[in-house]
Amino acid sequence: MKEQSRRAFVKSSVGAGLGLGLSGSAPKELFVHHVYFYLKNPGSEADKAKLIEGLNKLAKVPTIKLVHIGTPAPTTRSVIERSYAVSWLCFFDNLMDEEIYQTHPIHLKFVEDYSALWEKVIVYDSVGPKR
Repeated sequence: MKEQSRRAFVKSSVGAGLGLGLSGSAPKELFVHHVYFYLKNPGSEADKAKLIEGLNKLAKVPTIKLVHIGTPAPTTRSVIERSYAVSWLCFFDNLMDEEIYQTHPIHLKFVEDYSALWEKVIVYDSVGPKR
């Protein structure tokens, strides 16, 4: 058996570890679900706070891998849409996990308890390679 330097061993171990992260069990695609909420009472900070409270509960759905709850940033470029009140961005490993989320009791309860707050929602779903 050929003797290996510590540096060569570490280098090959790191390479092997990175390879594991890209193989078999790691998802090749990511499912992204982005929702923009437009409140019935757009000037109501209480309604916005209540919606955010509900979204924090919704974040407990187990198939969600990462979630972000946001409000319009103070940017002013002409291409930026700022008329929504709250955005909900979440990531799933695949379409099946997102479909589980859609029918999960926590999601159904969120819609039941908080839908009276919004006038409309716009949803952007996308899939693409995980990077």
